[in-house]
Amino acid sequence: MKIGILQCGHTPDEIAARYGAFSVLFERMLDGHGFTFQTWNVVDMIFPDTIDQADGWLLTGSKHGAYENHAFIPLLEGFIRDTYADGRPMVGICFGHQIIAQALGGRVEKFSGGWAVGRHVYHFDGRGDMAVNALHQDQVIQVPQGAKVIASSPHCANAALVYDNRILTVQPHPELTNSVMKDYITARRGTGTFPDALMDQAMALTDVPLNSDQMATDLALFLKRERAF
Repeated sequence: MKIGILQCGHTPDEIAARYGAFSVLFERMLDGHGFTFQTWNVVDMIFPDTIDQADGWLLTGSKHGAYENHAFIPLLEGFIRDTYADGRPMVGICFGHQIIAQALGGRVEKFSGGWAVGRHVYHFDGRGDMAVNALHQDQVIQVPQGAKVIASSPHCANAALVYDNRILTVQPHPELTNSVMKDYITARRGTGTFPDALMDQAMALTDVPLNSDQMATDLALFLKRERAF
């Protein structure tokens, strides 16, 4: 099965030098499930010609806001709507989660509660609690009509959404291992973007185990239509 990765942003240089681009992180995360991959840098206006160039699609994170005025965003929203109408599987992570919701009638905003950085615990319907790294301030504030909320946390009410079992999206980052998160915190601490106390708290949790592999398996099985929510 071929998965098309729509890269919605670029990995920070400090992270890319050691771990690779976002697309590489996702290929590594989904390794062992029999997928092949092709990446399109949609953030740079490089789009697939048609939605049938892959059997399933994955949208990555991004430093951009879904509500910002970037040339790639309207085109990406159209691609999302076309894929949803076609019915082939799609998953979205962080920005991917947000832009899919916006494209299908939801609303994304900066969360008044501030940033989520590092290990957060999400309660999934029928699955229980999963601890996964997060890195976001924007959130899906209004859920699109027809979407079902399947996970939440004290910091993020709409942490995972499913759309008729055609699209599955999650706010946290299962592709970000503790090693990656530790390096990200080291690179970004003191830049003024994130409160130092929040970064210290996140760093203190980078040695605590995660459930990222479990979430990655759920995403892989959803793409293969072997798991419904």
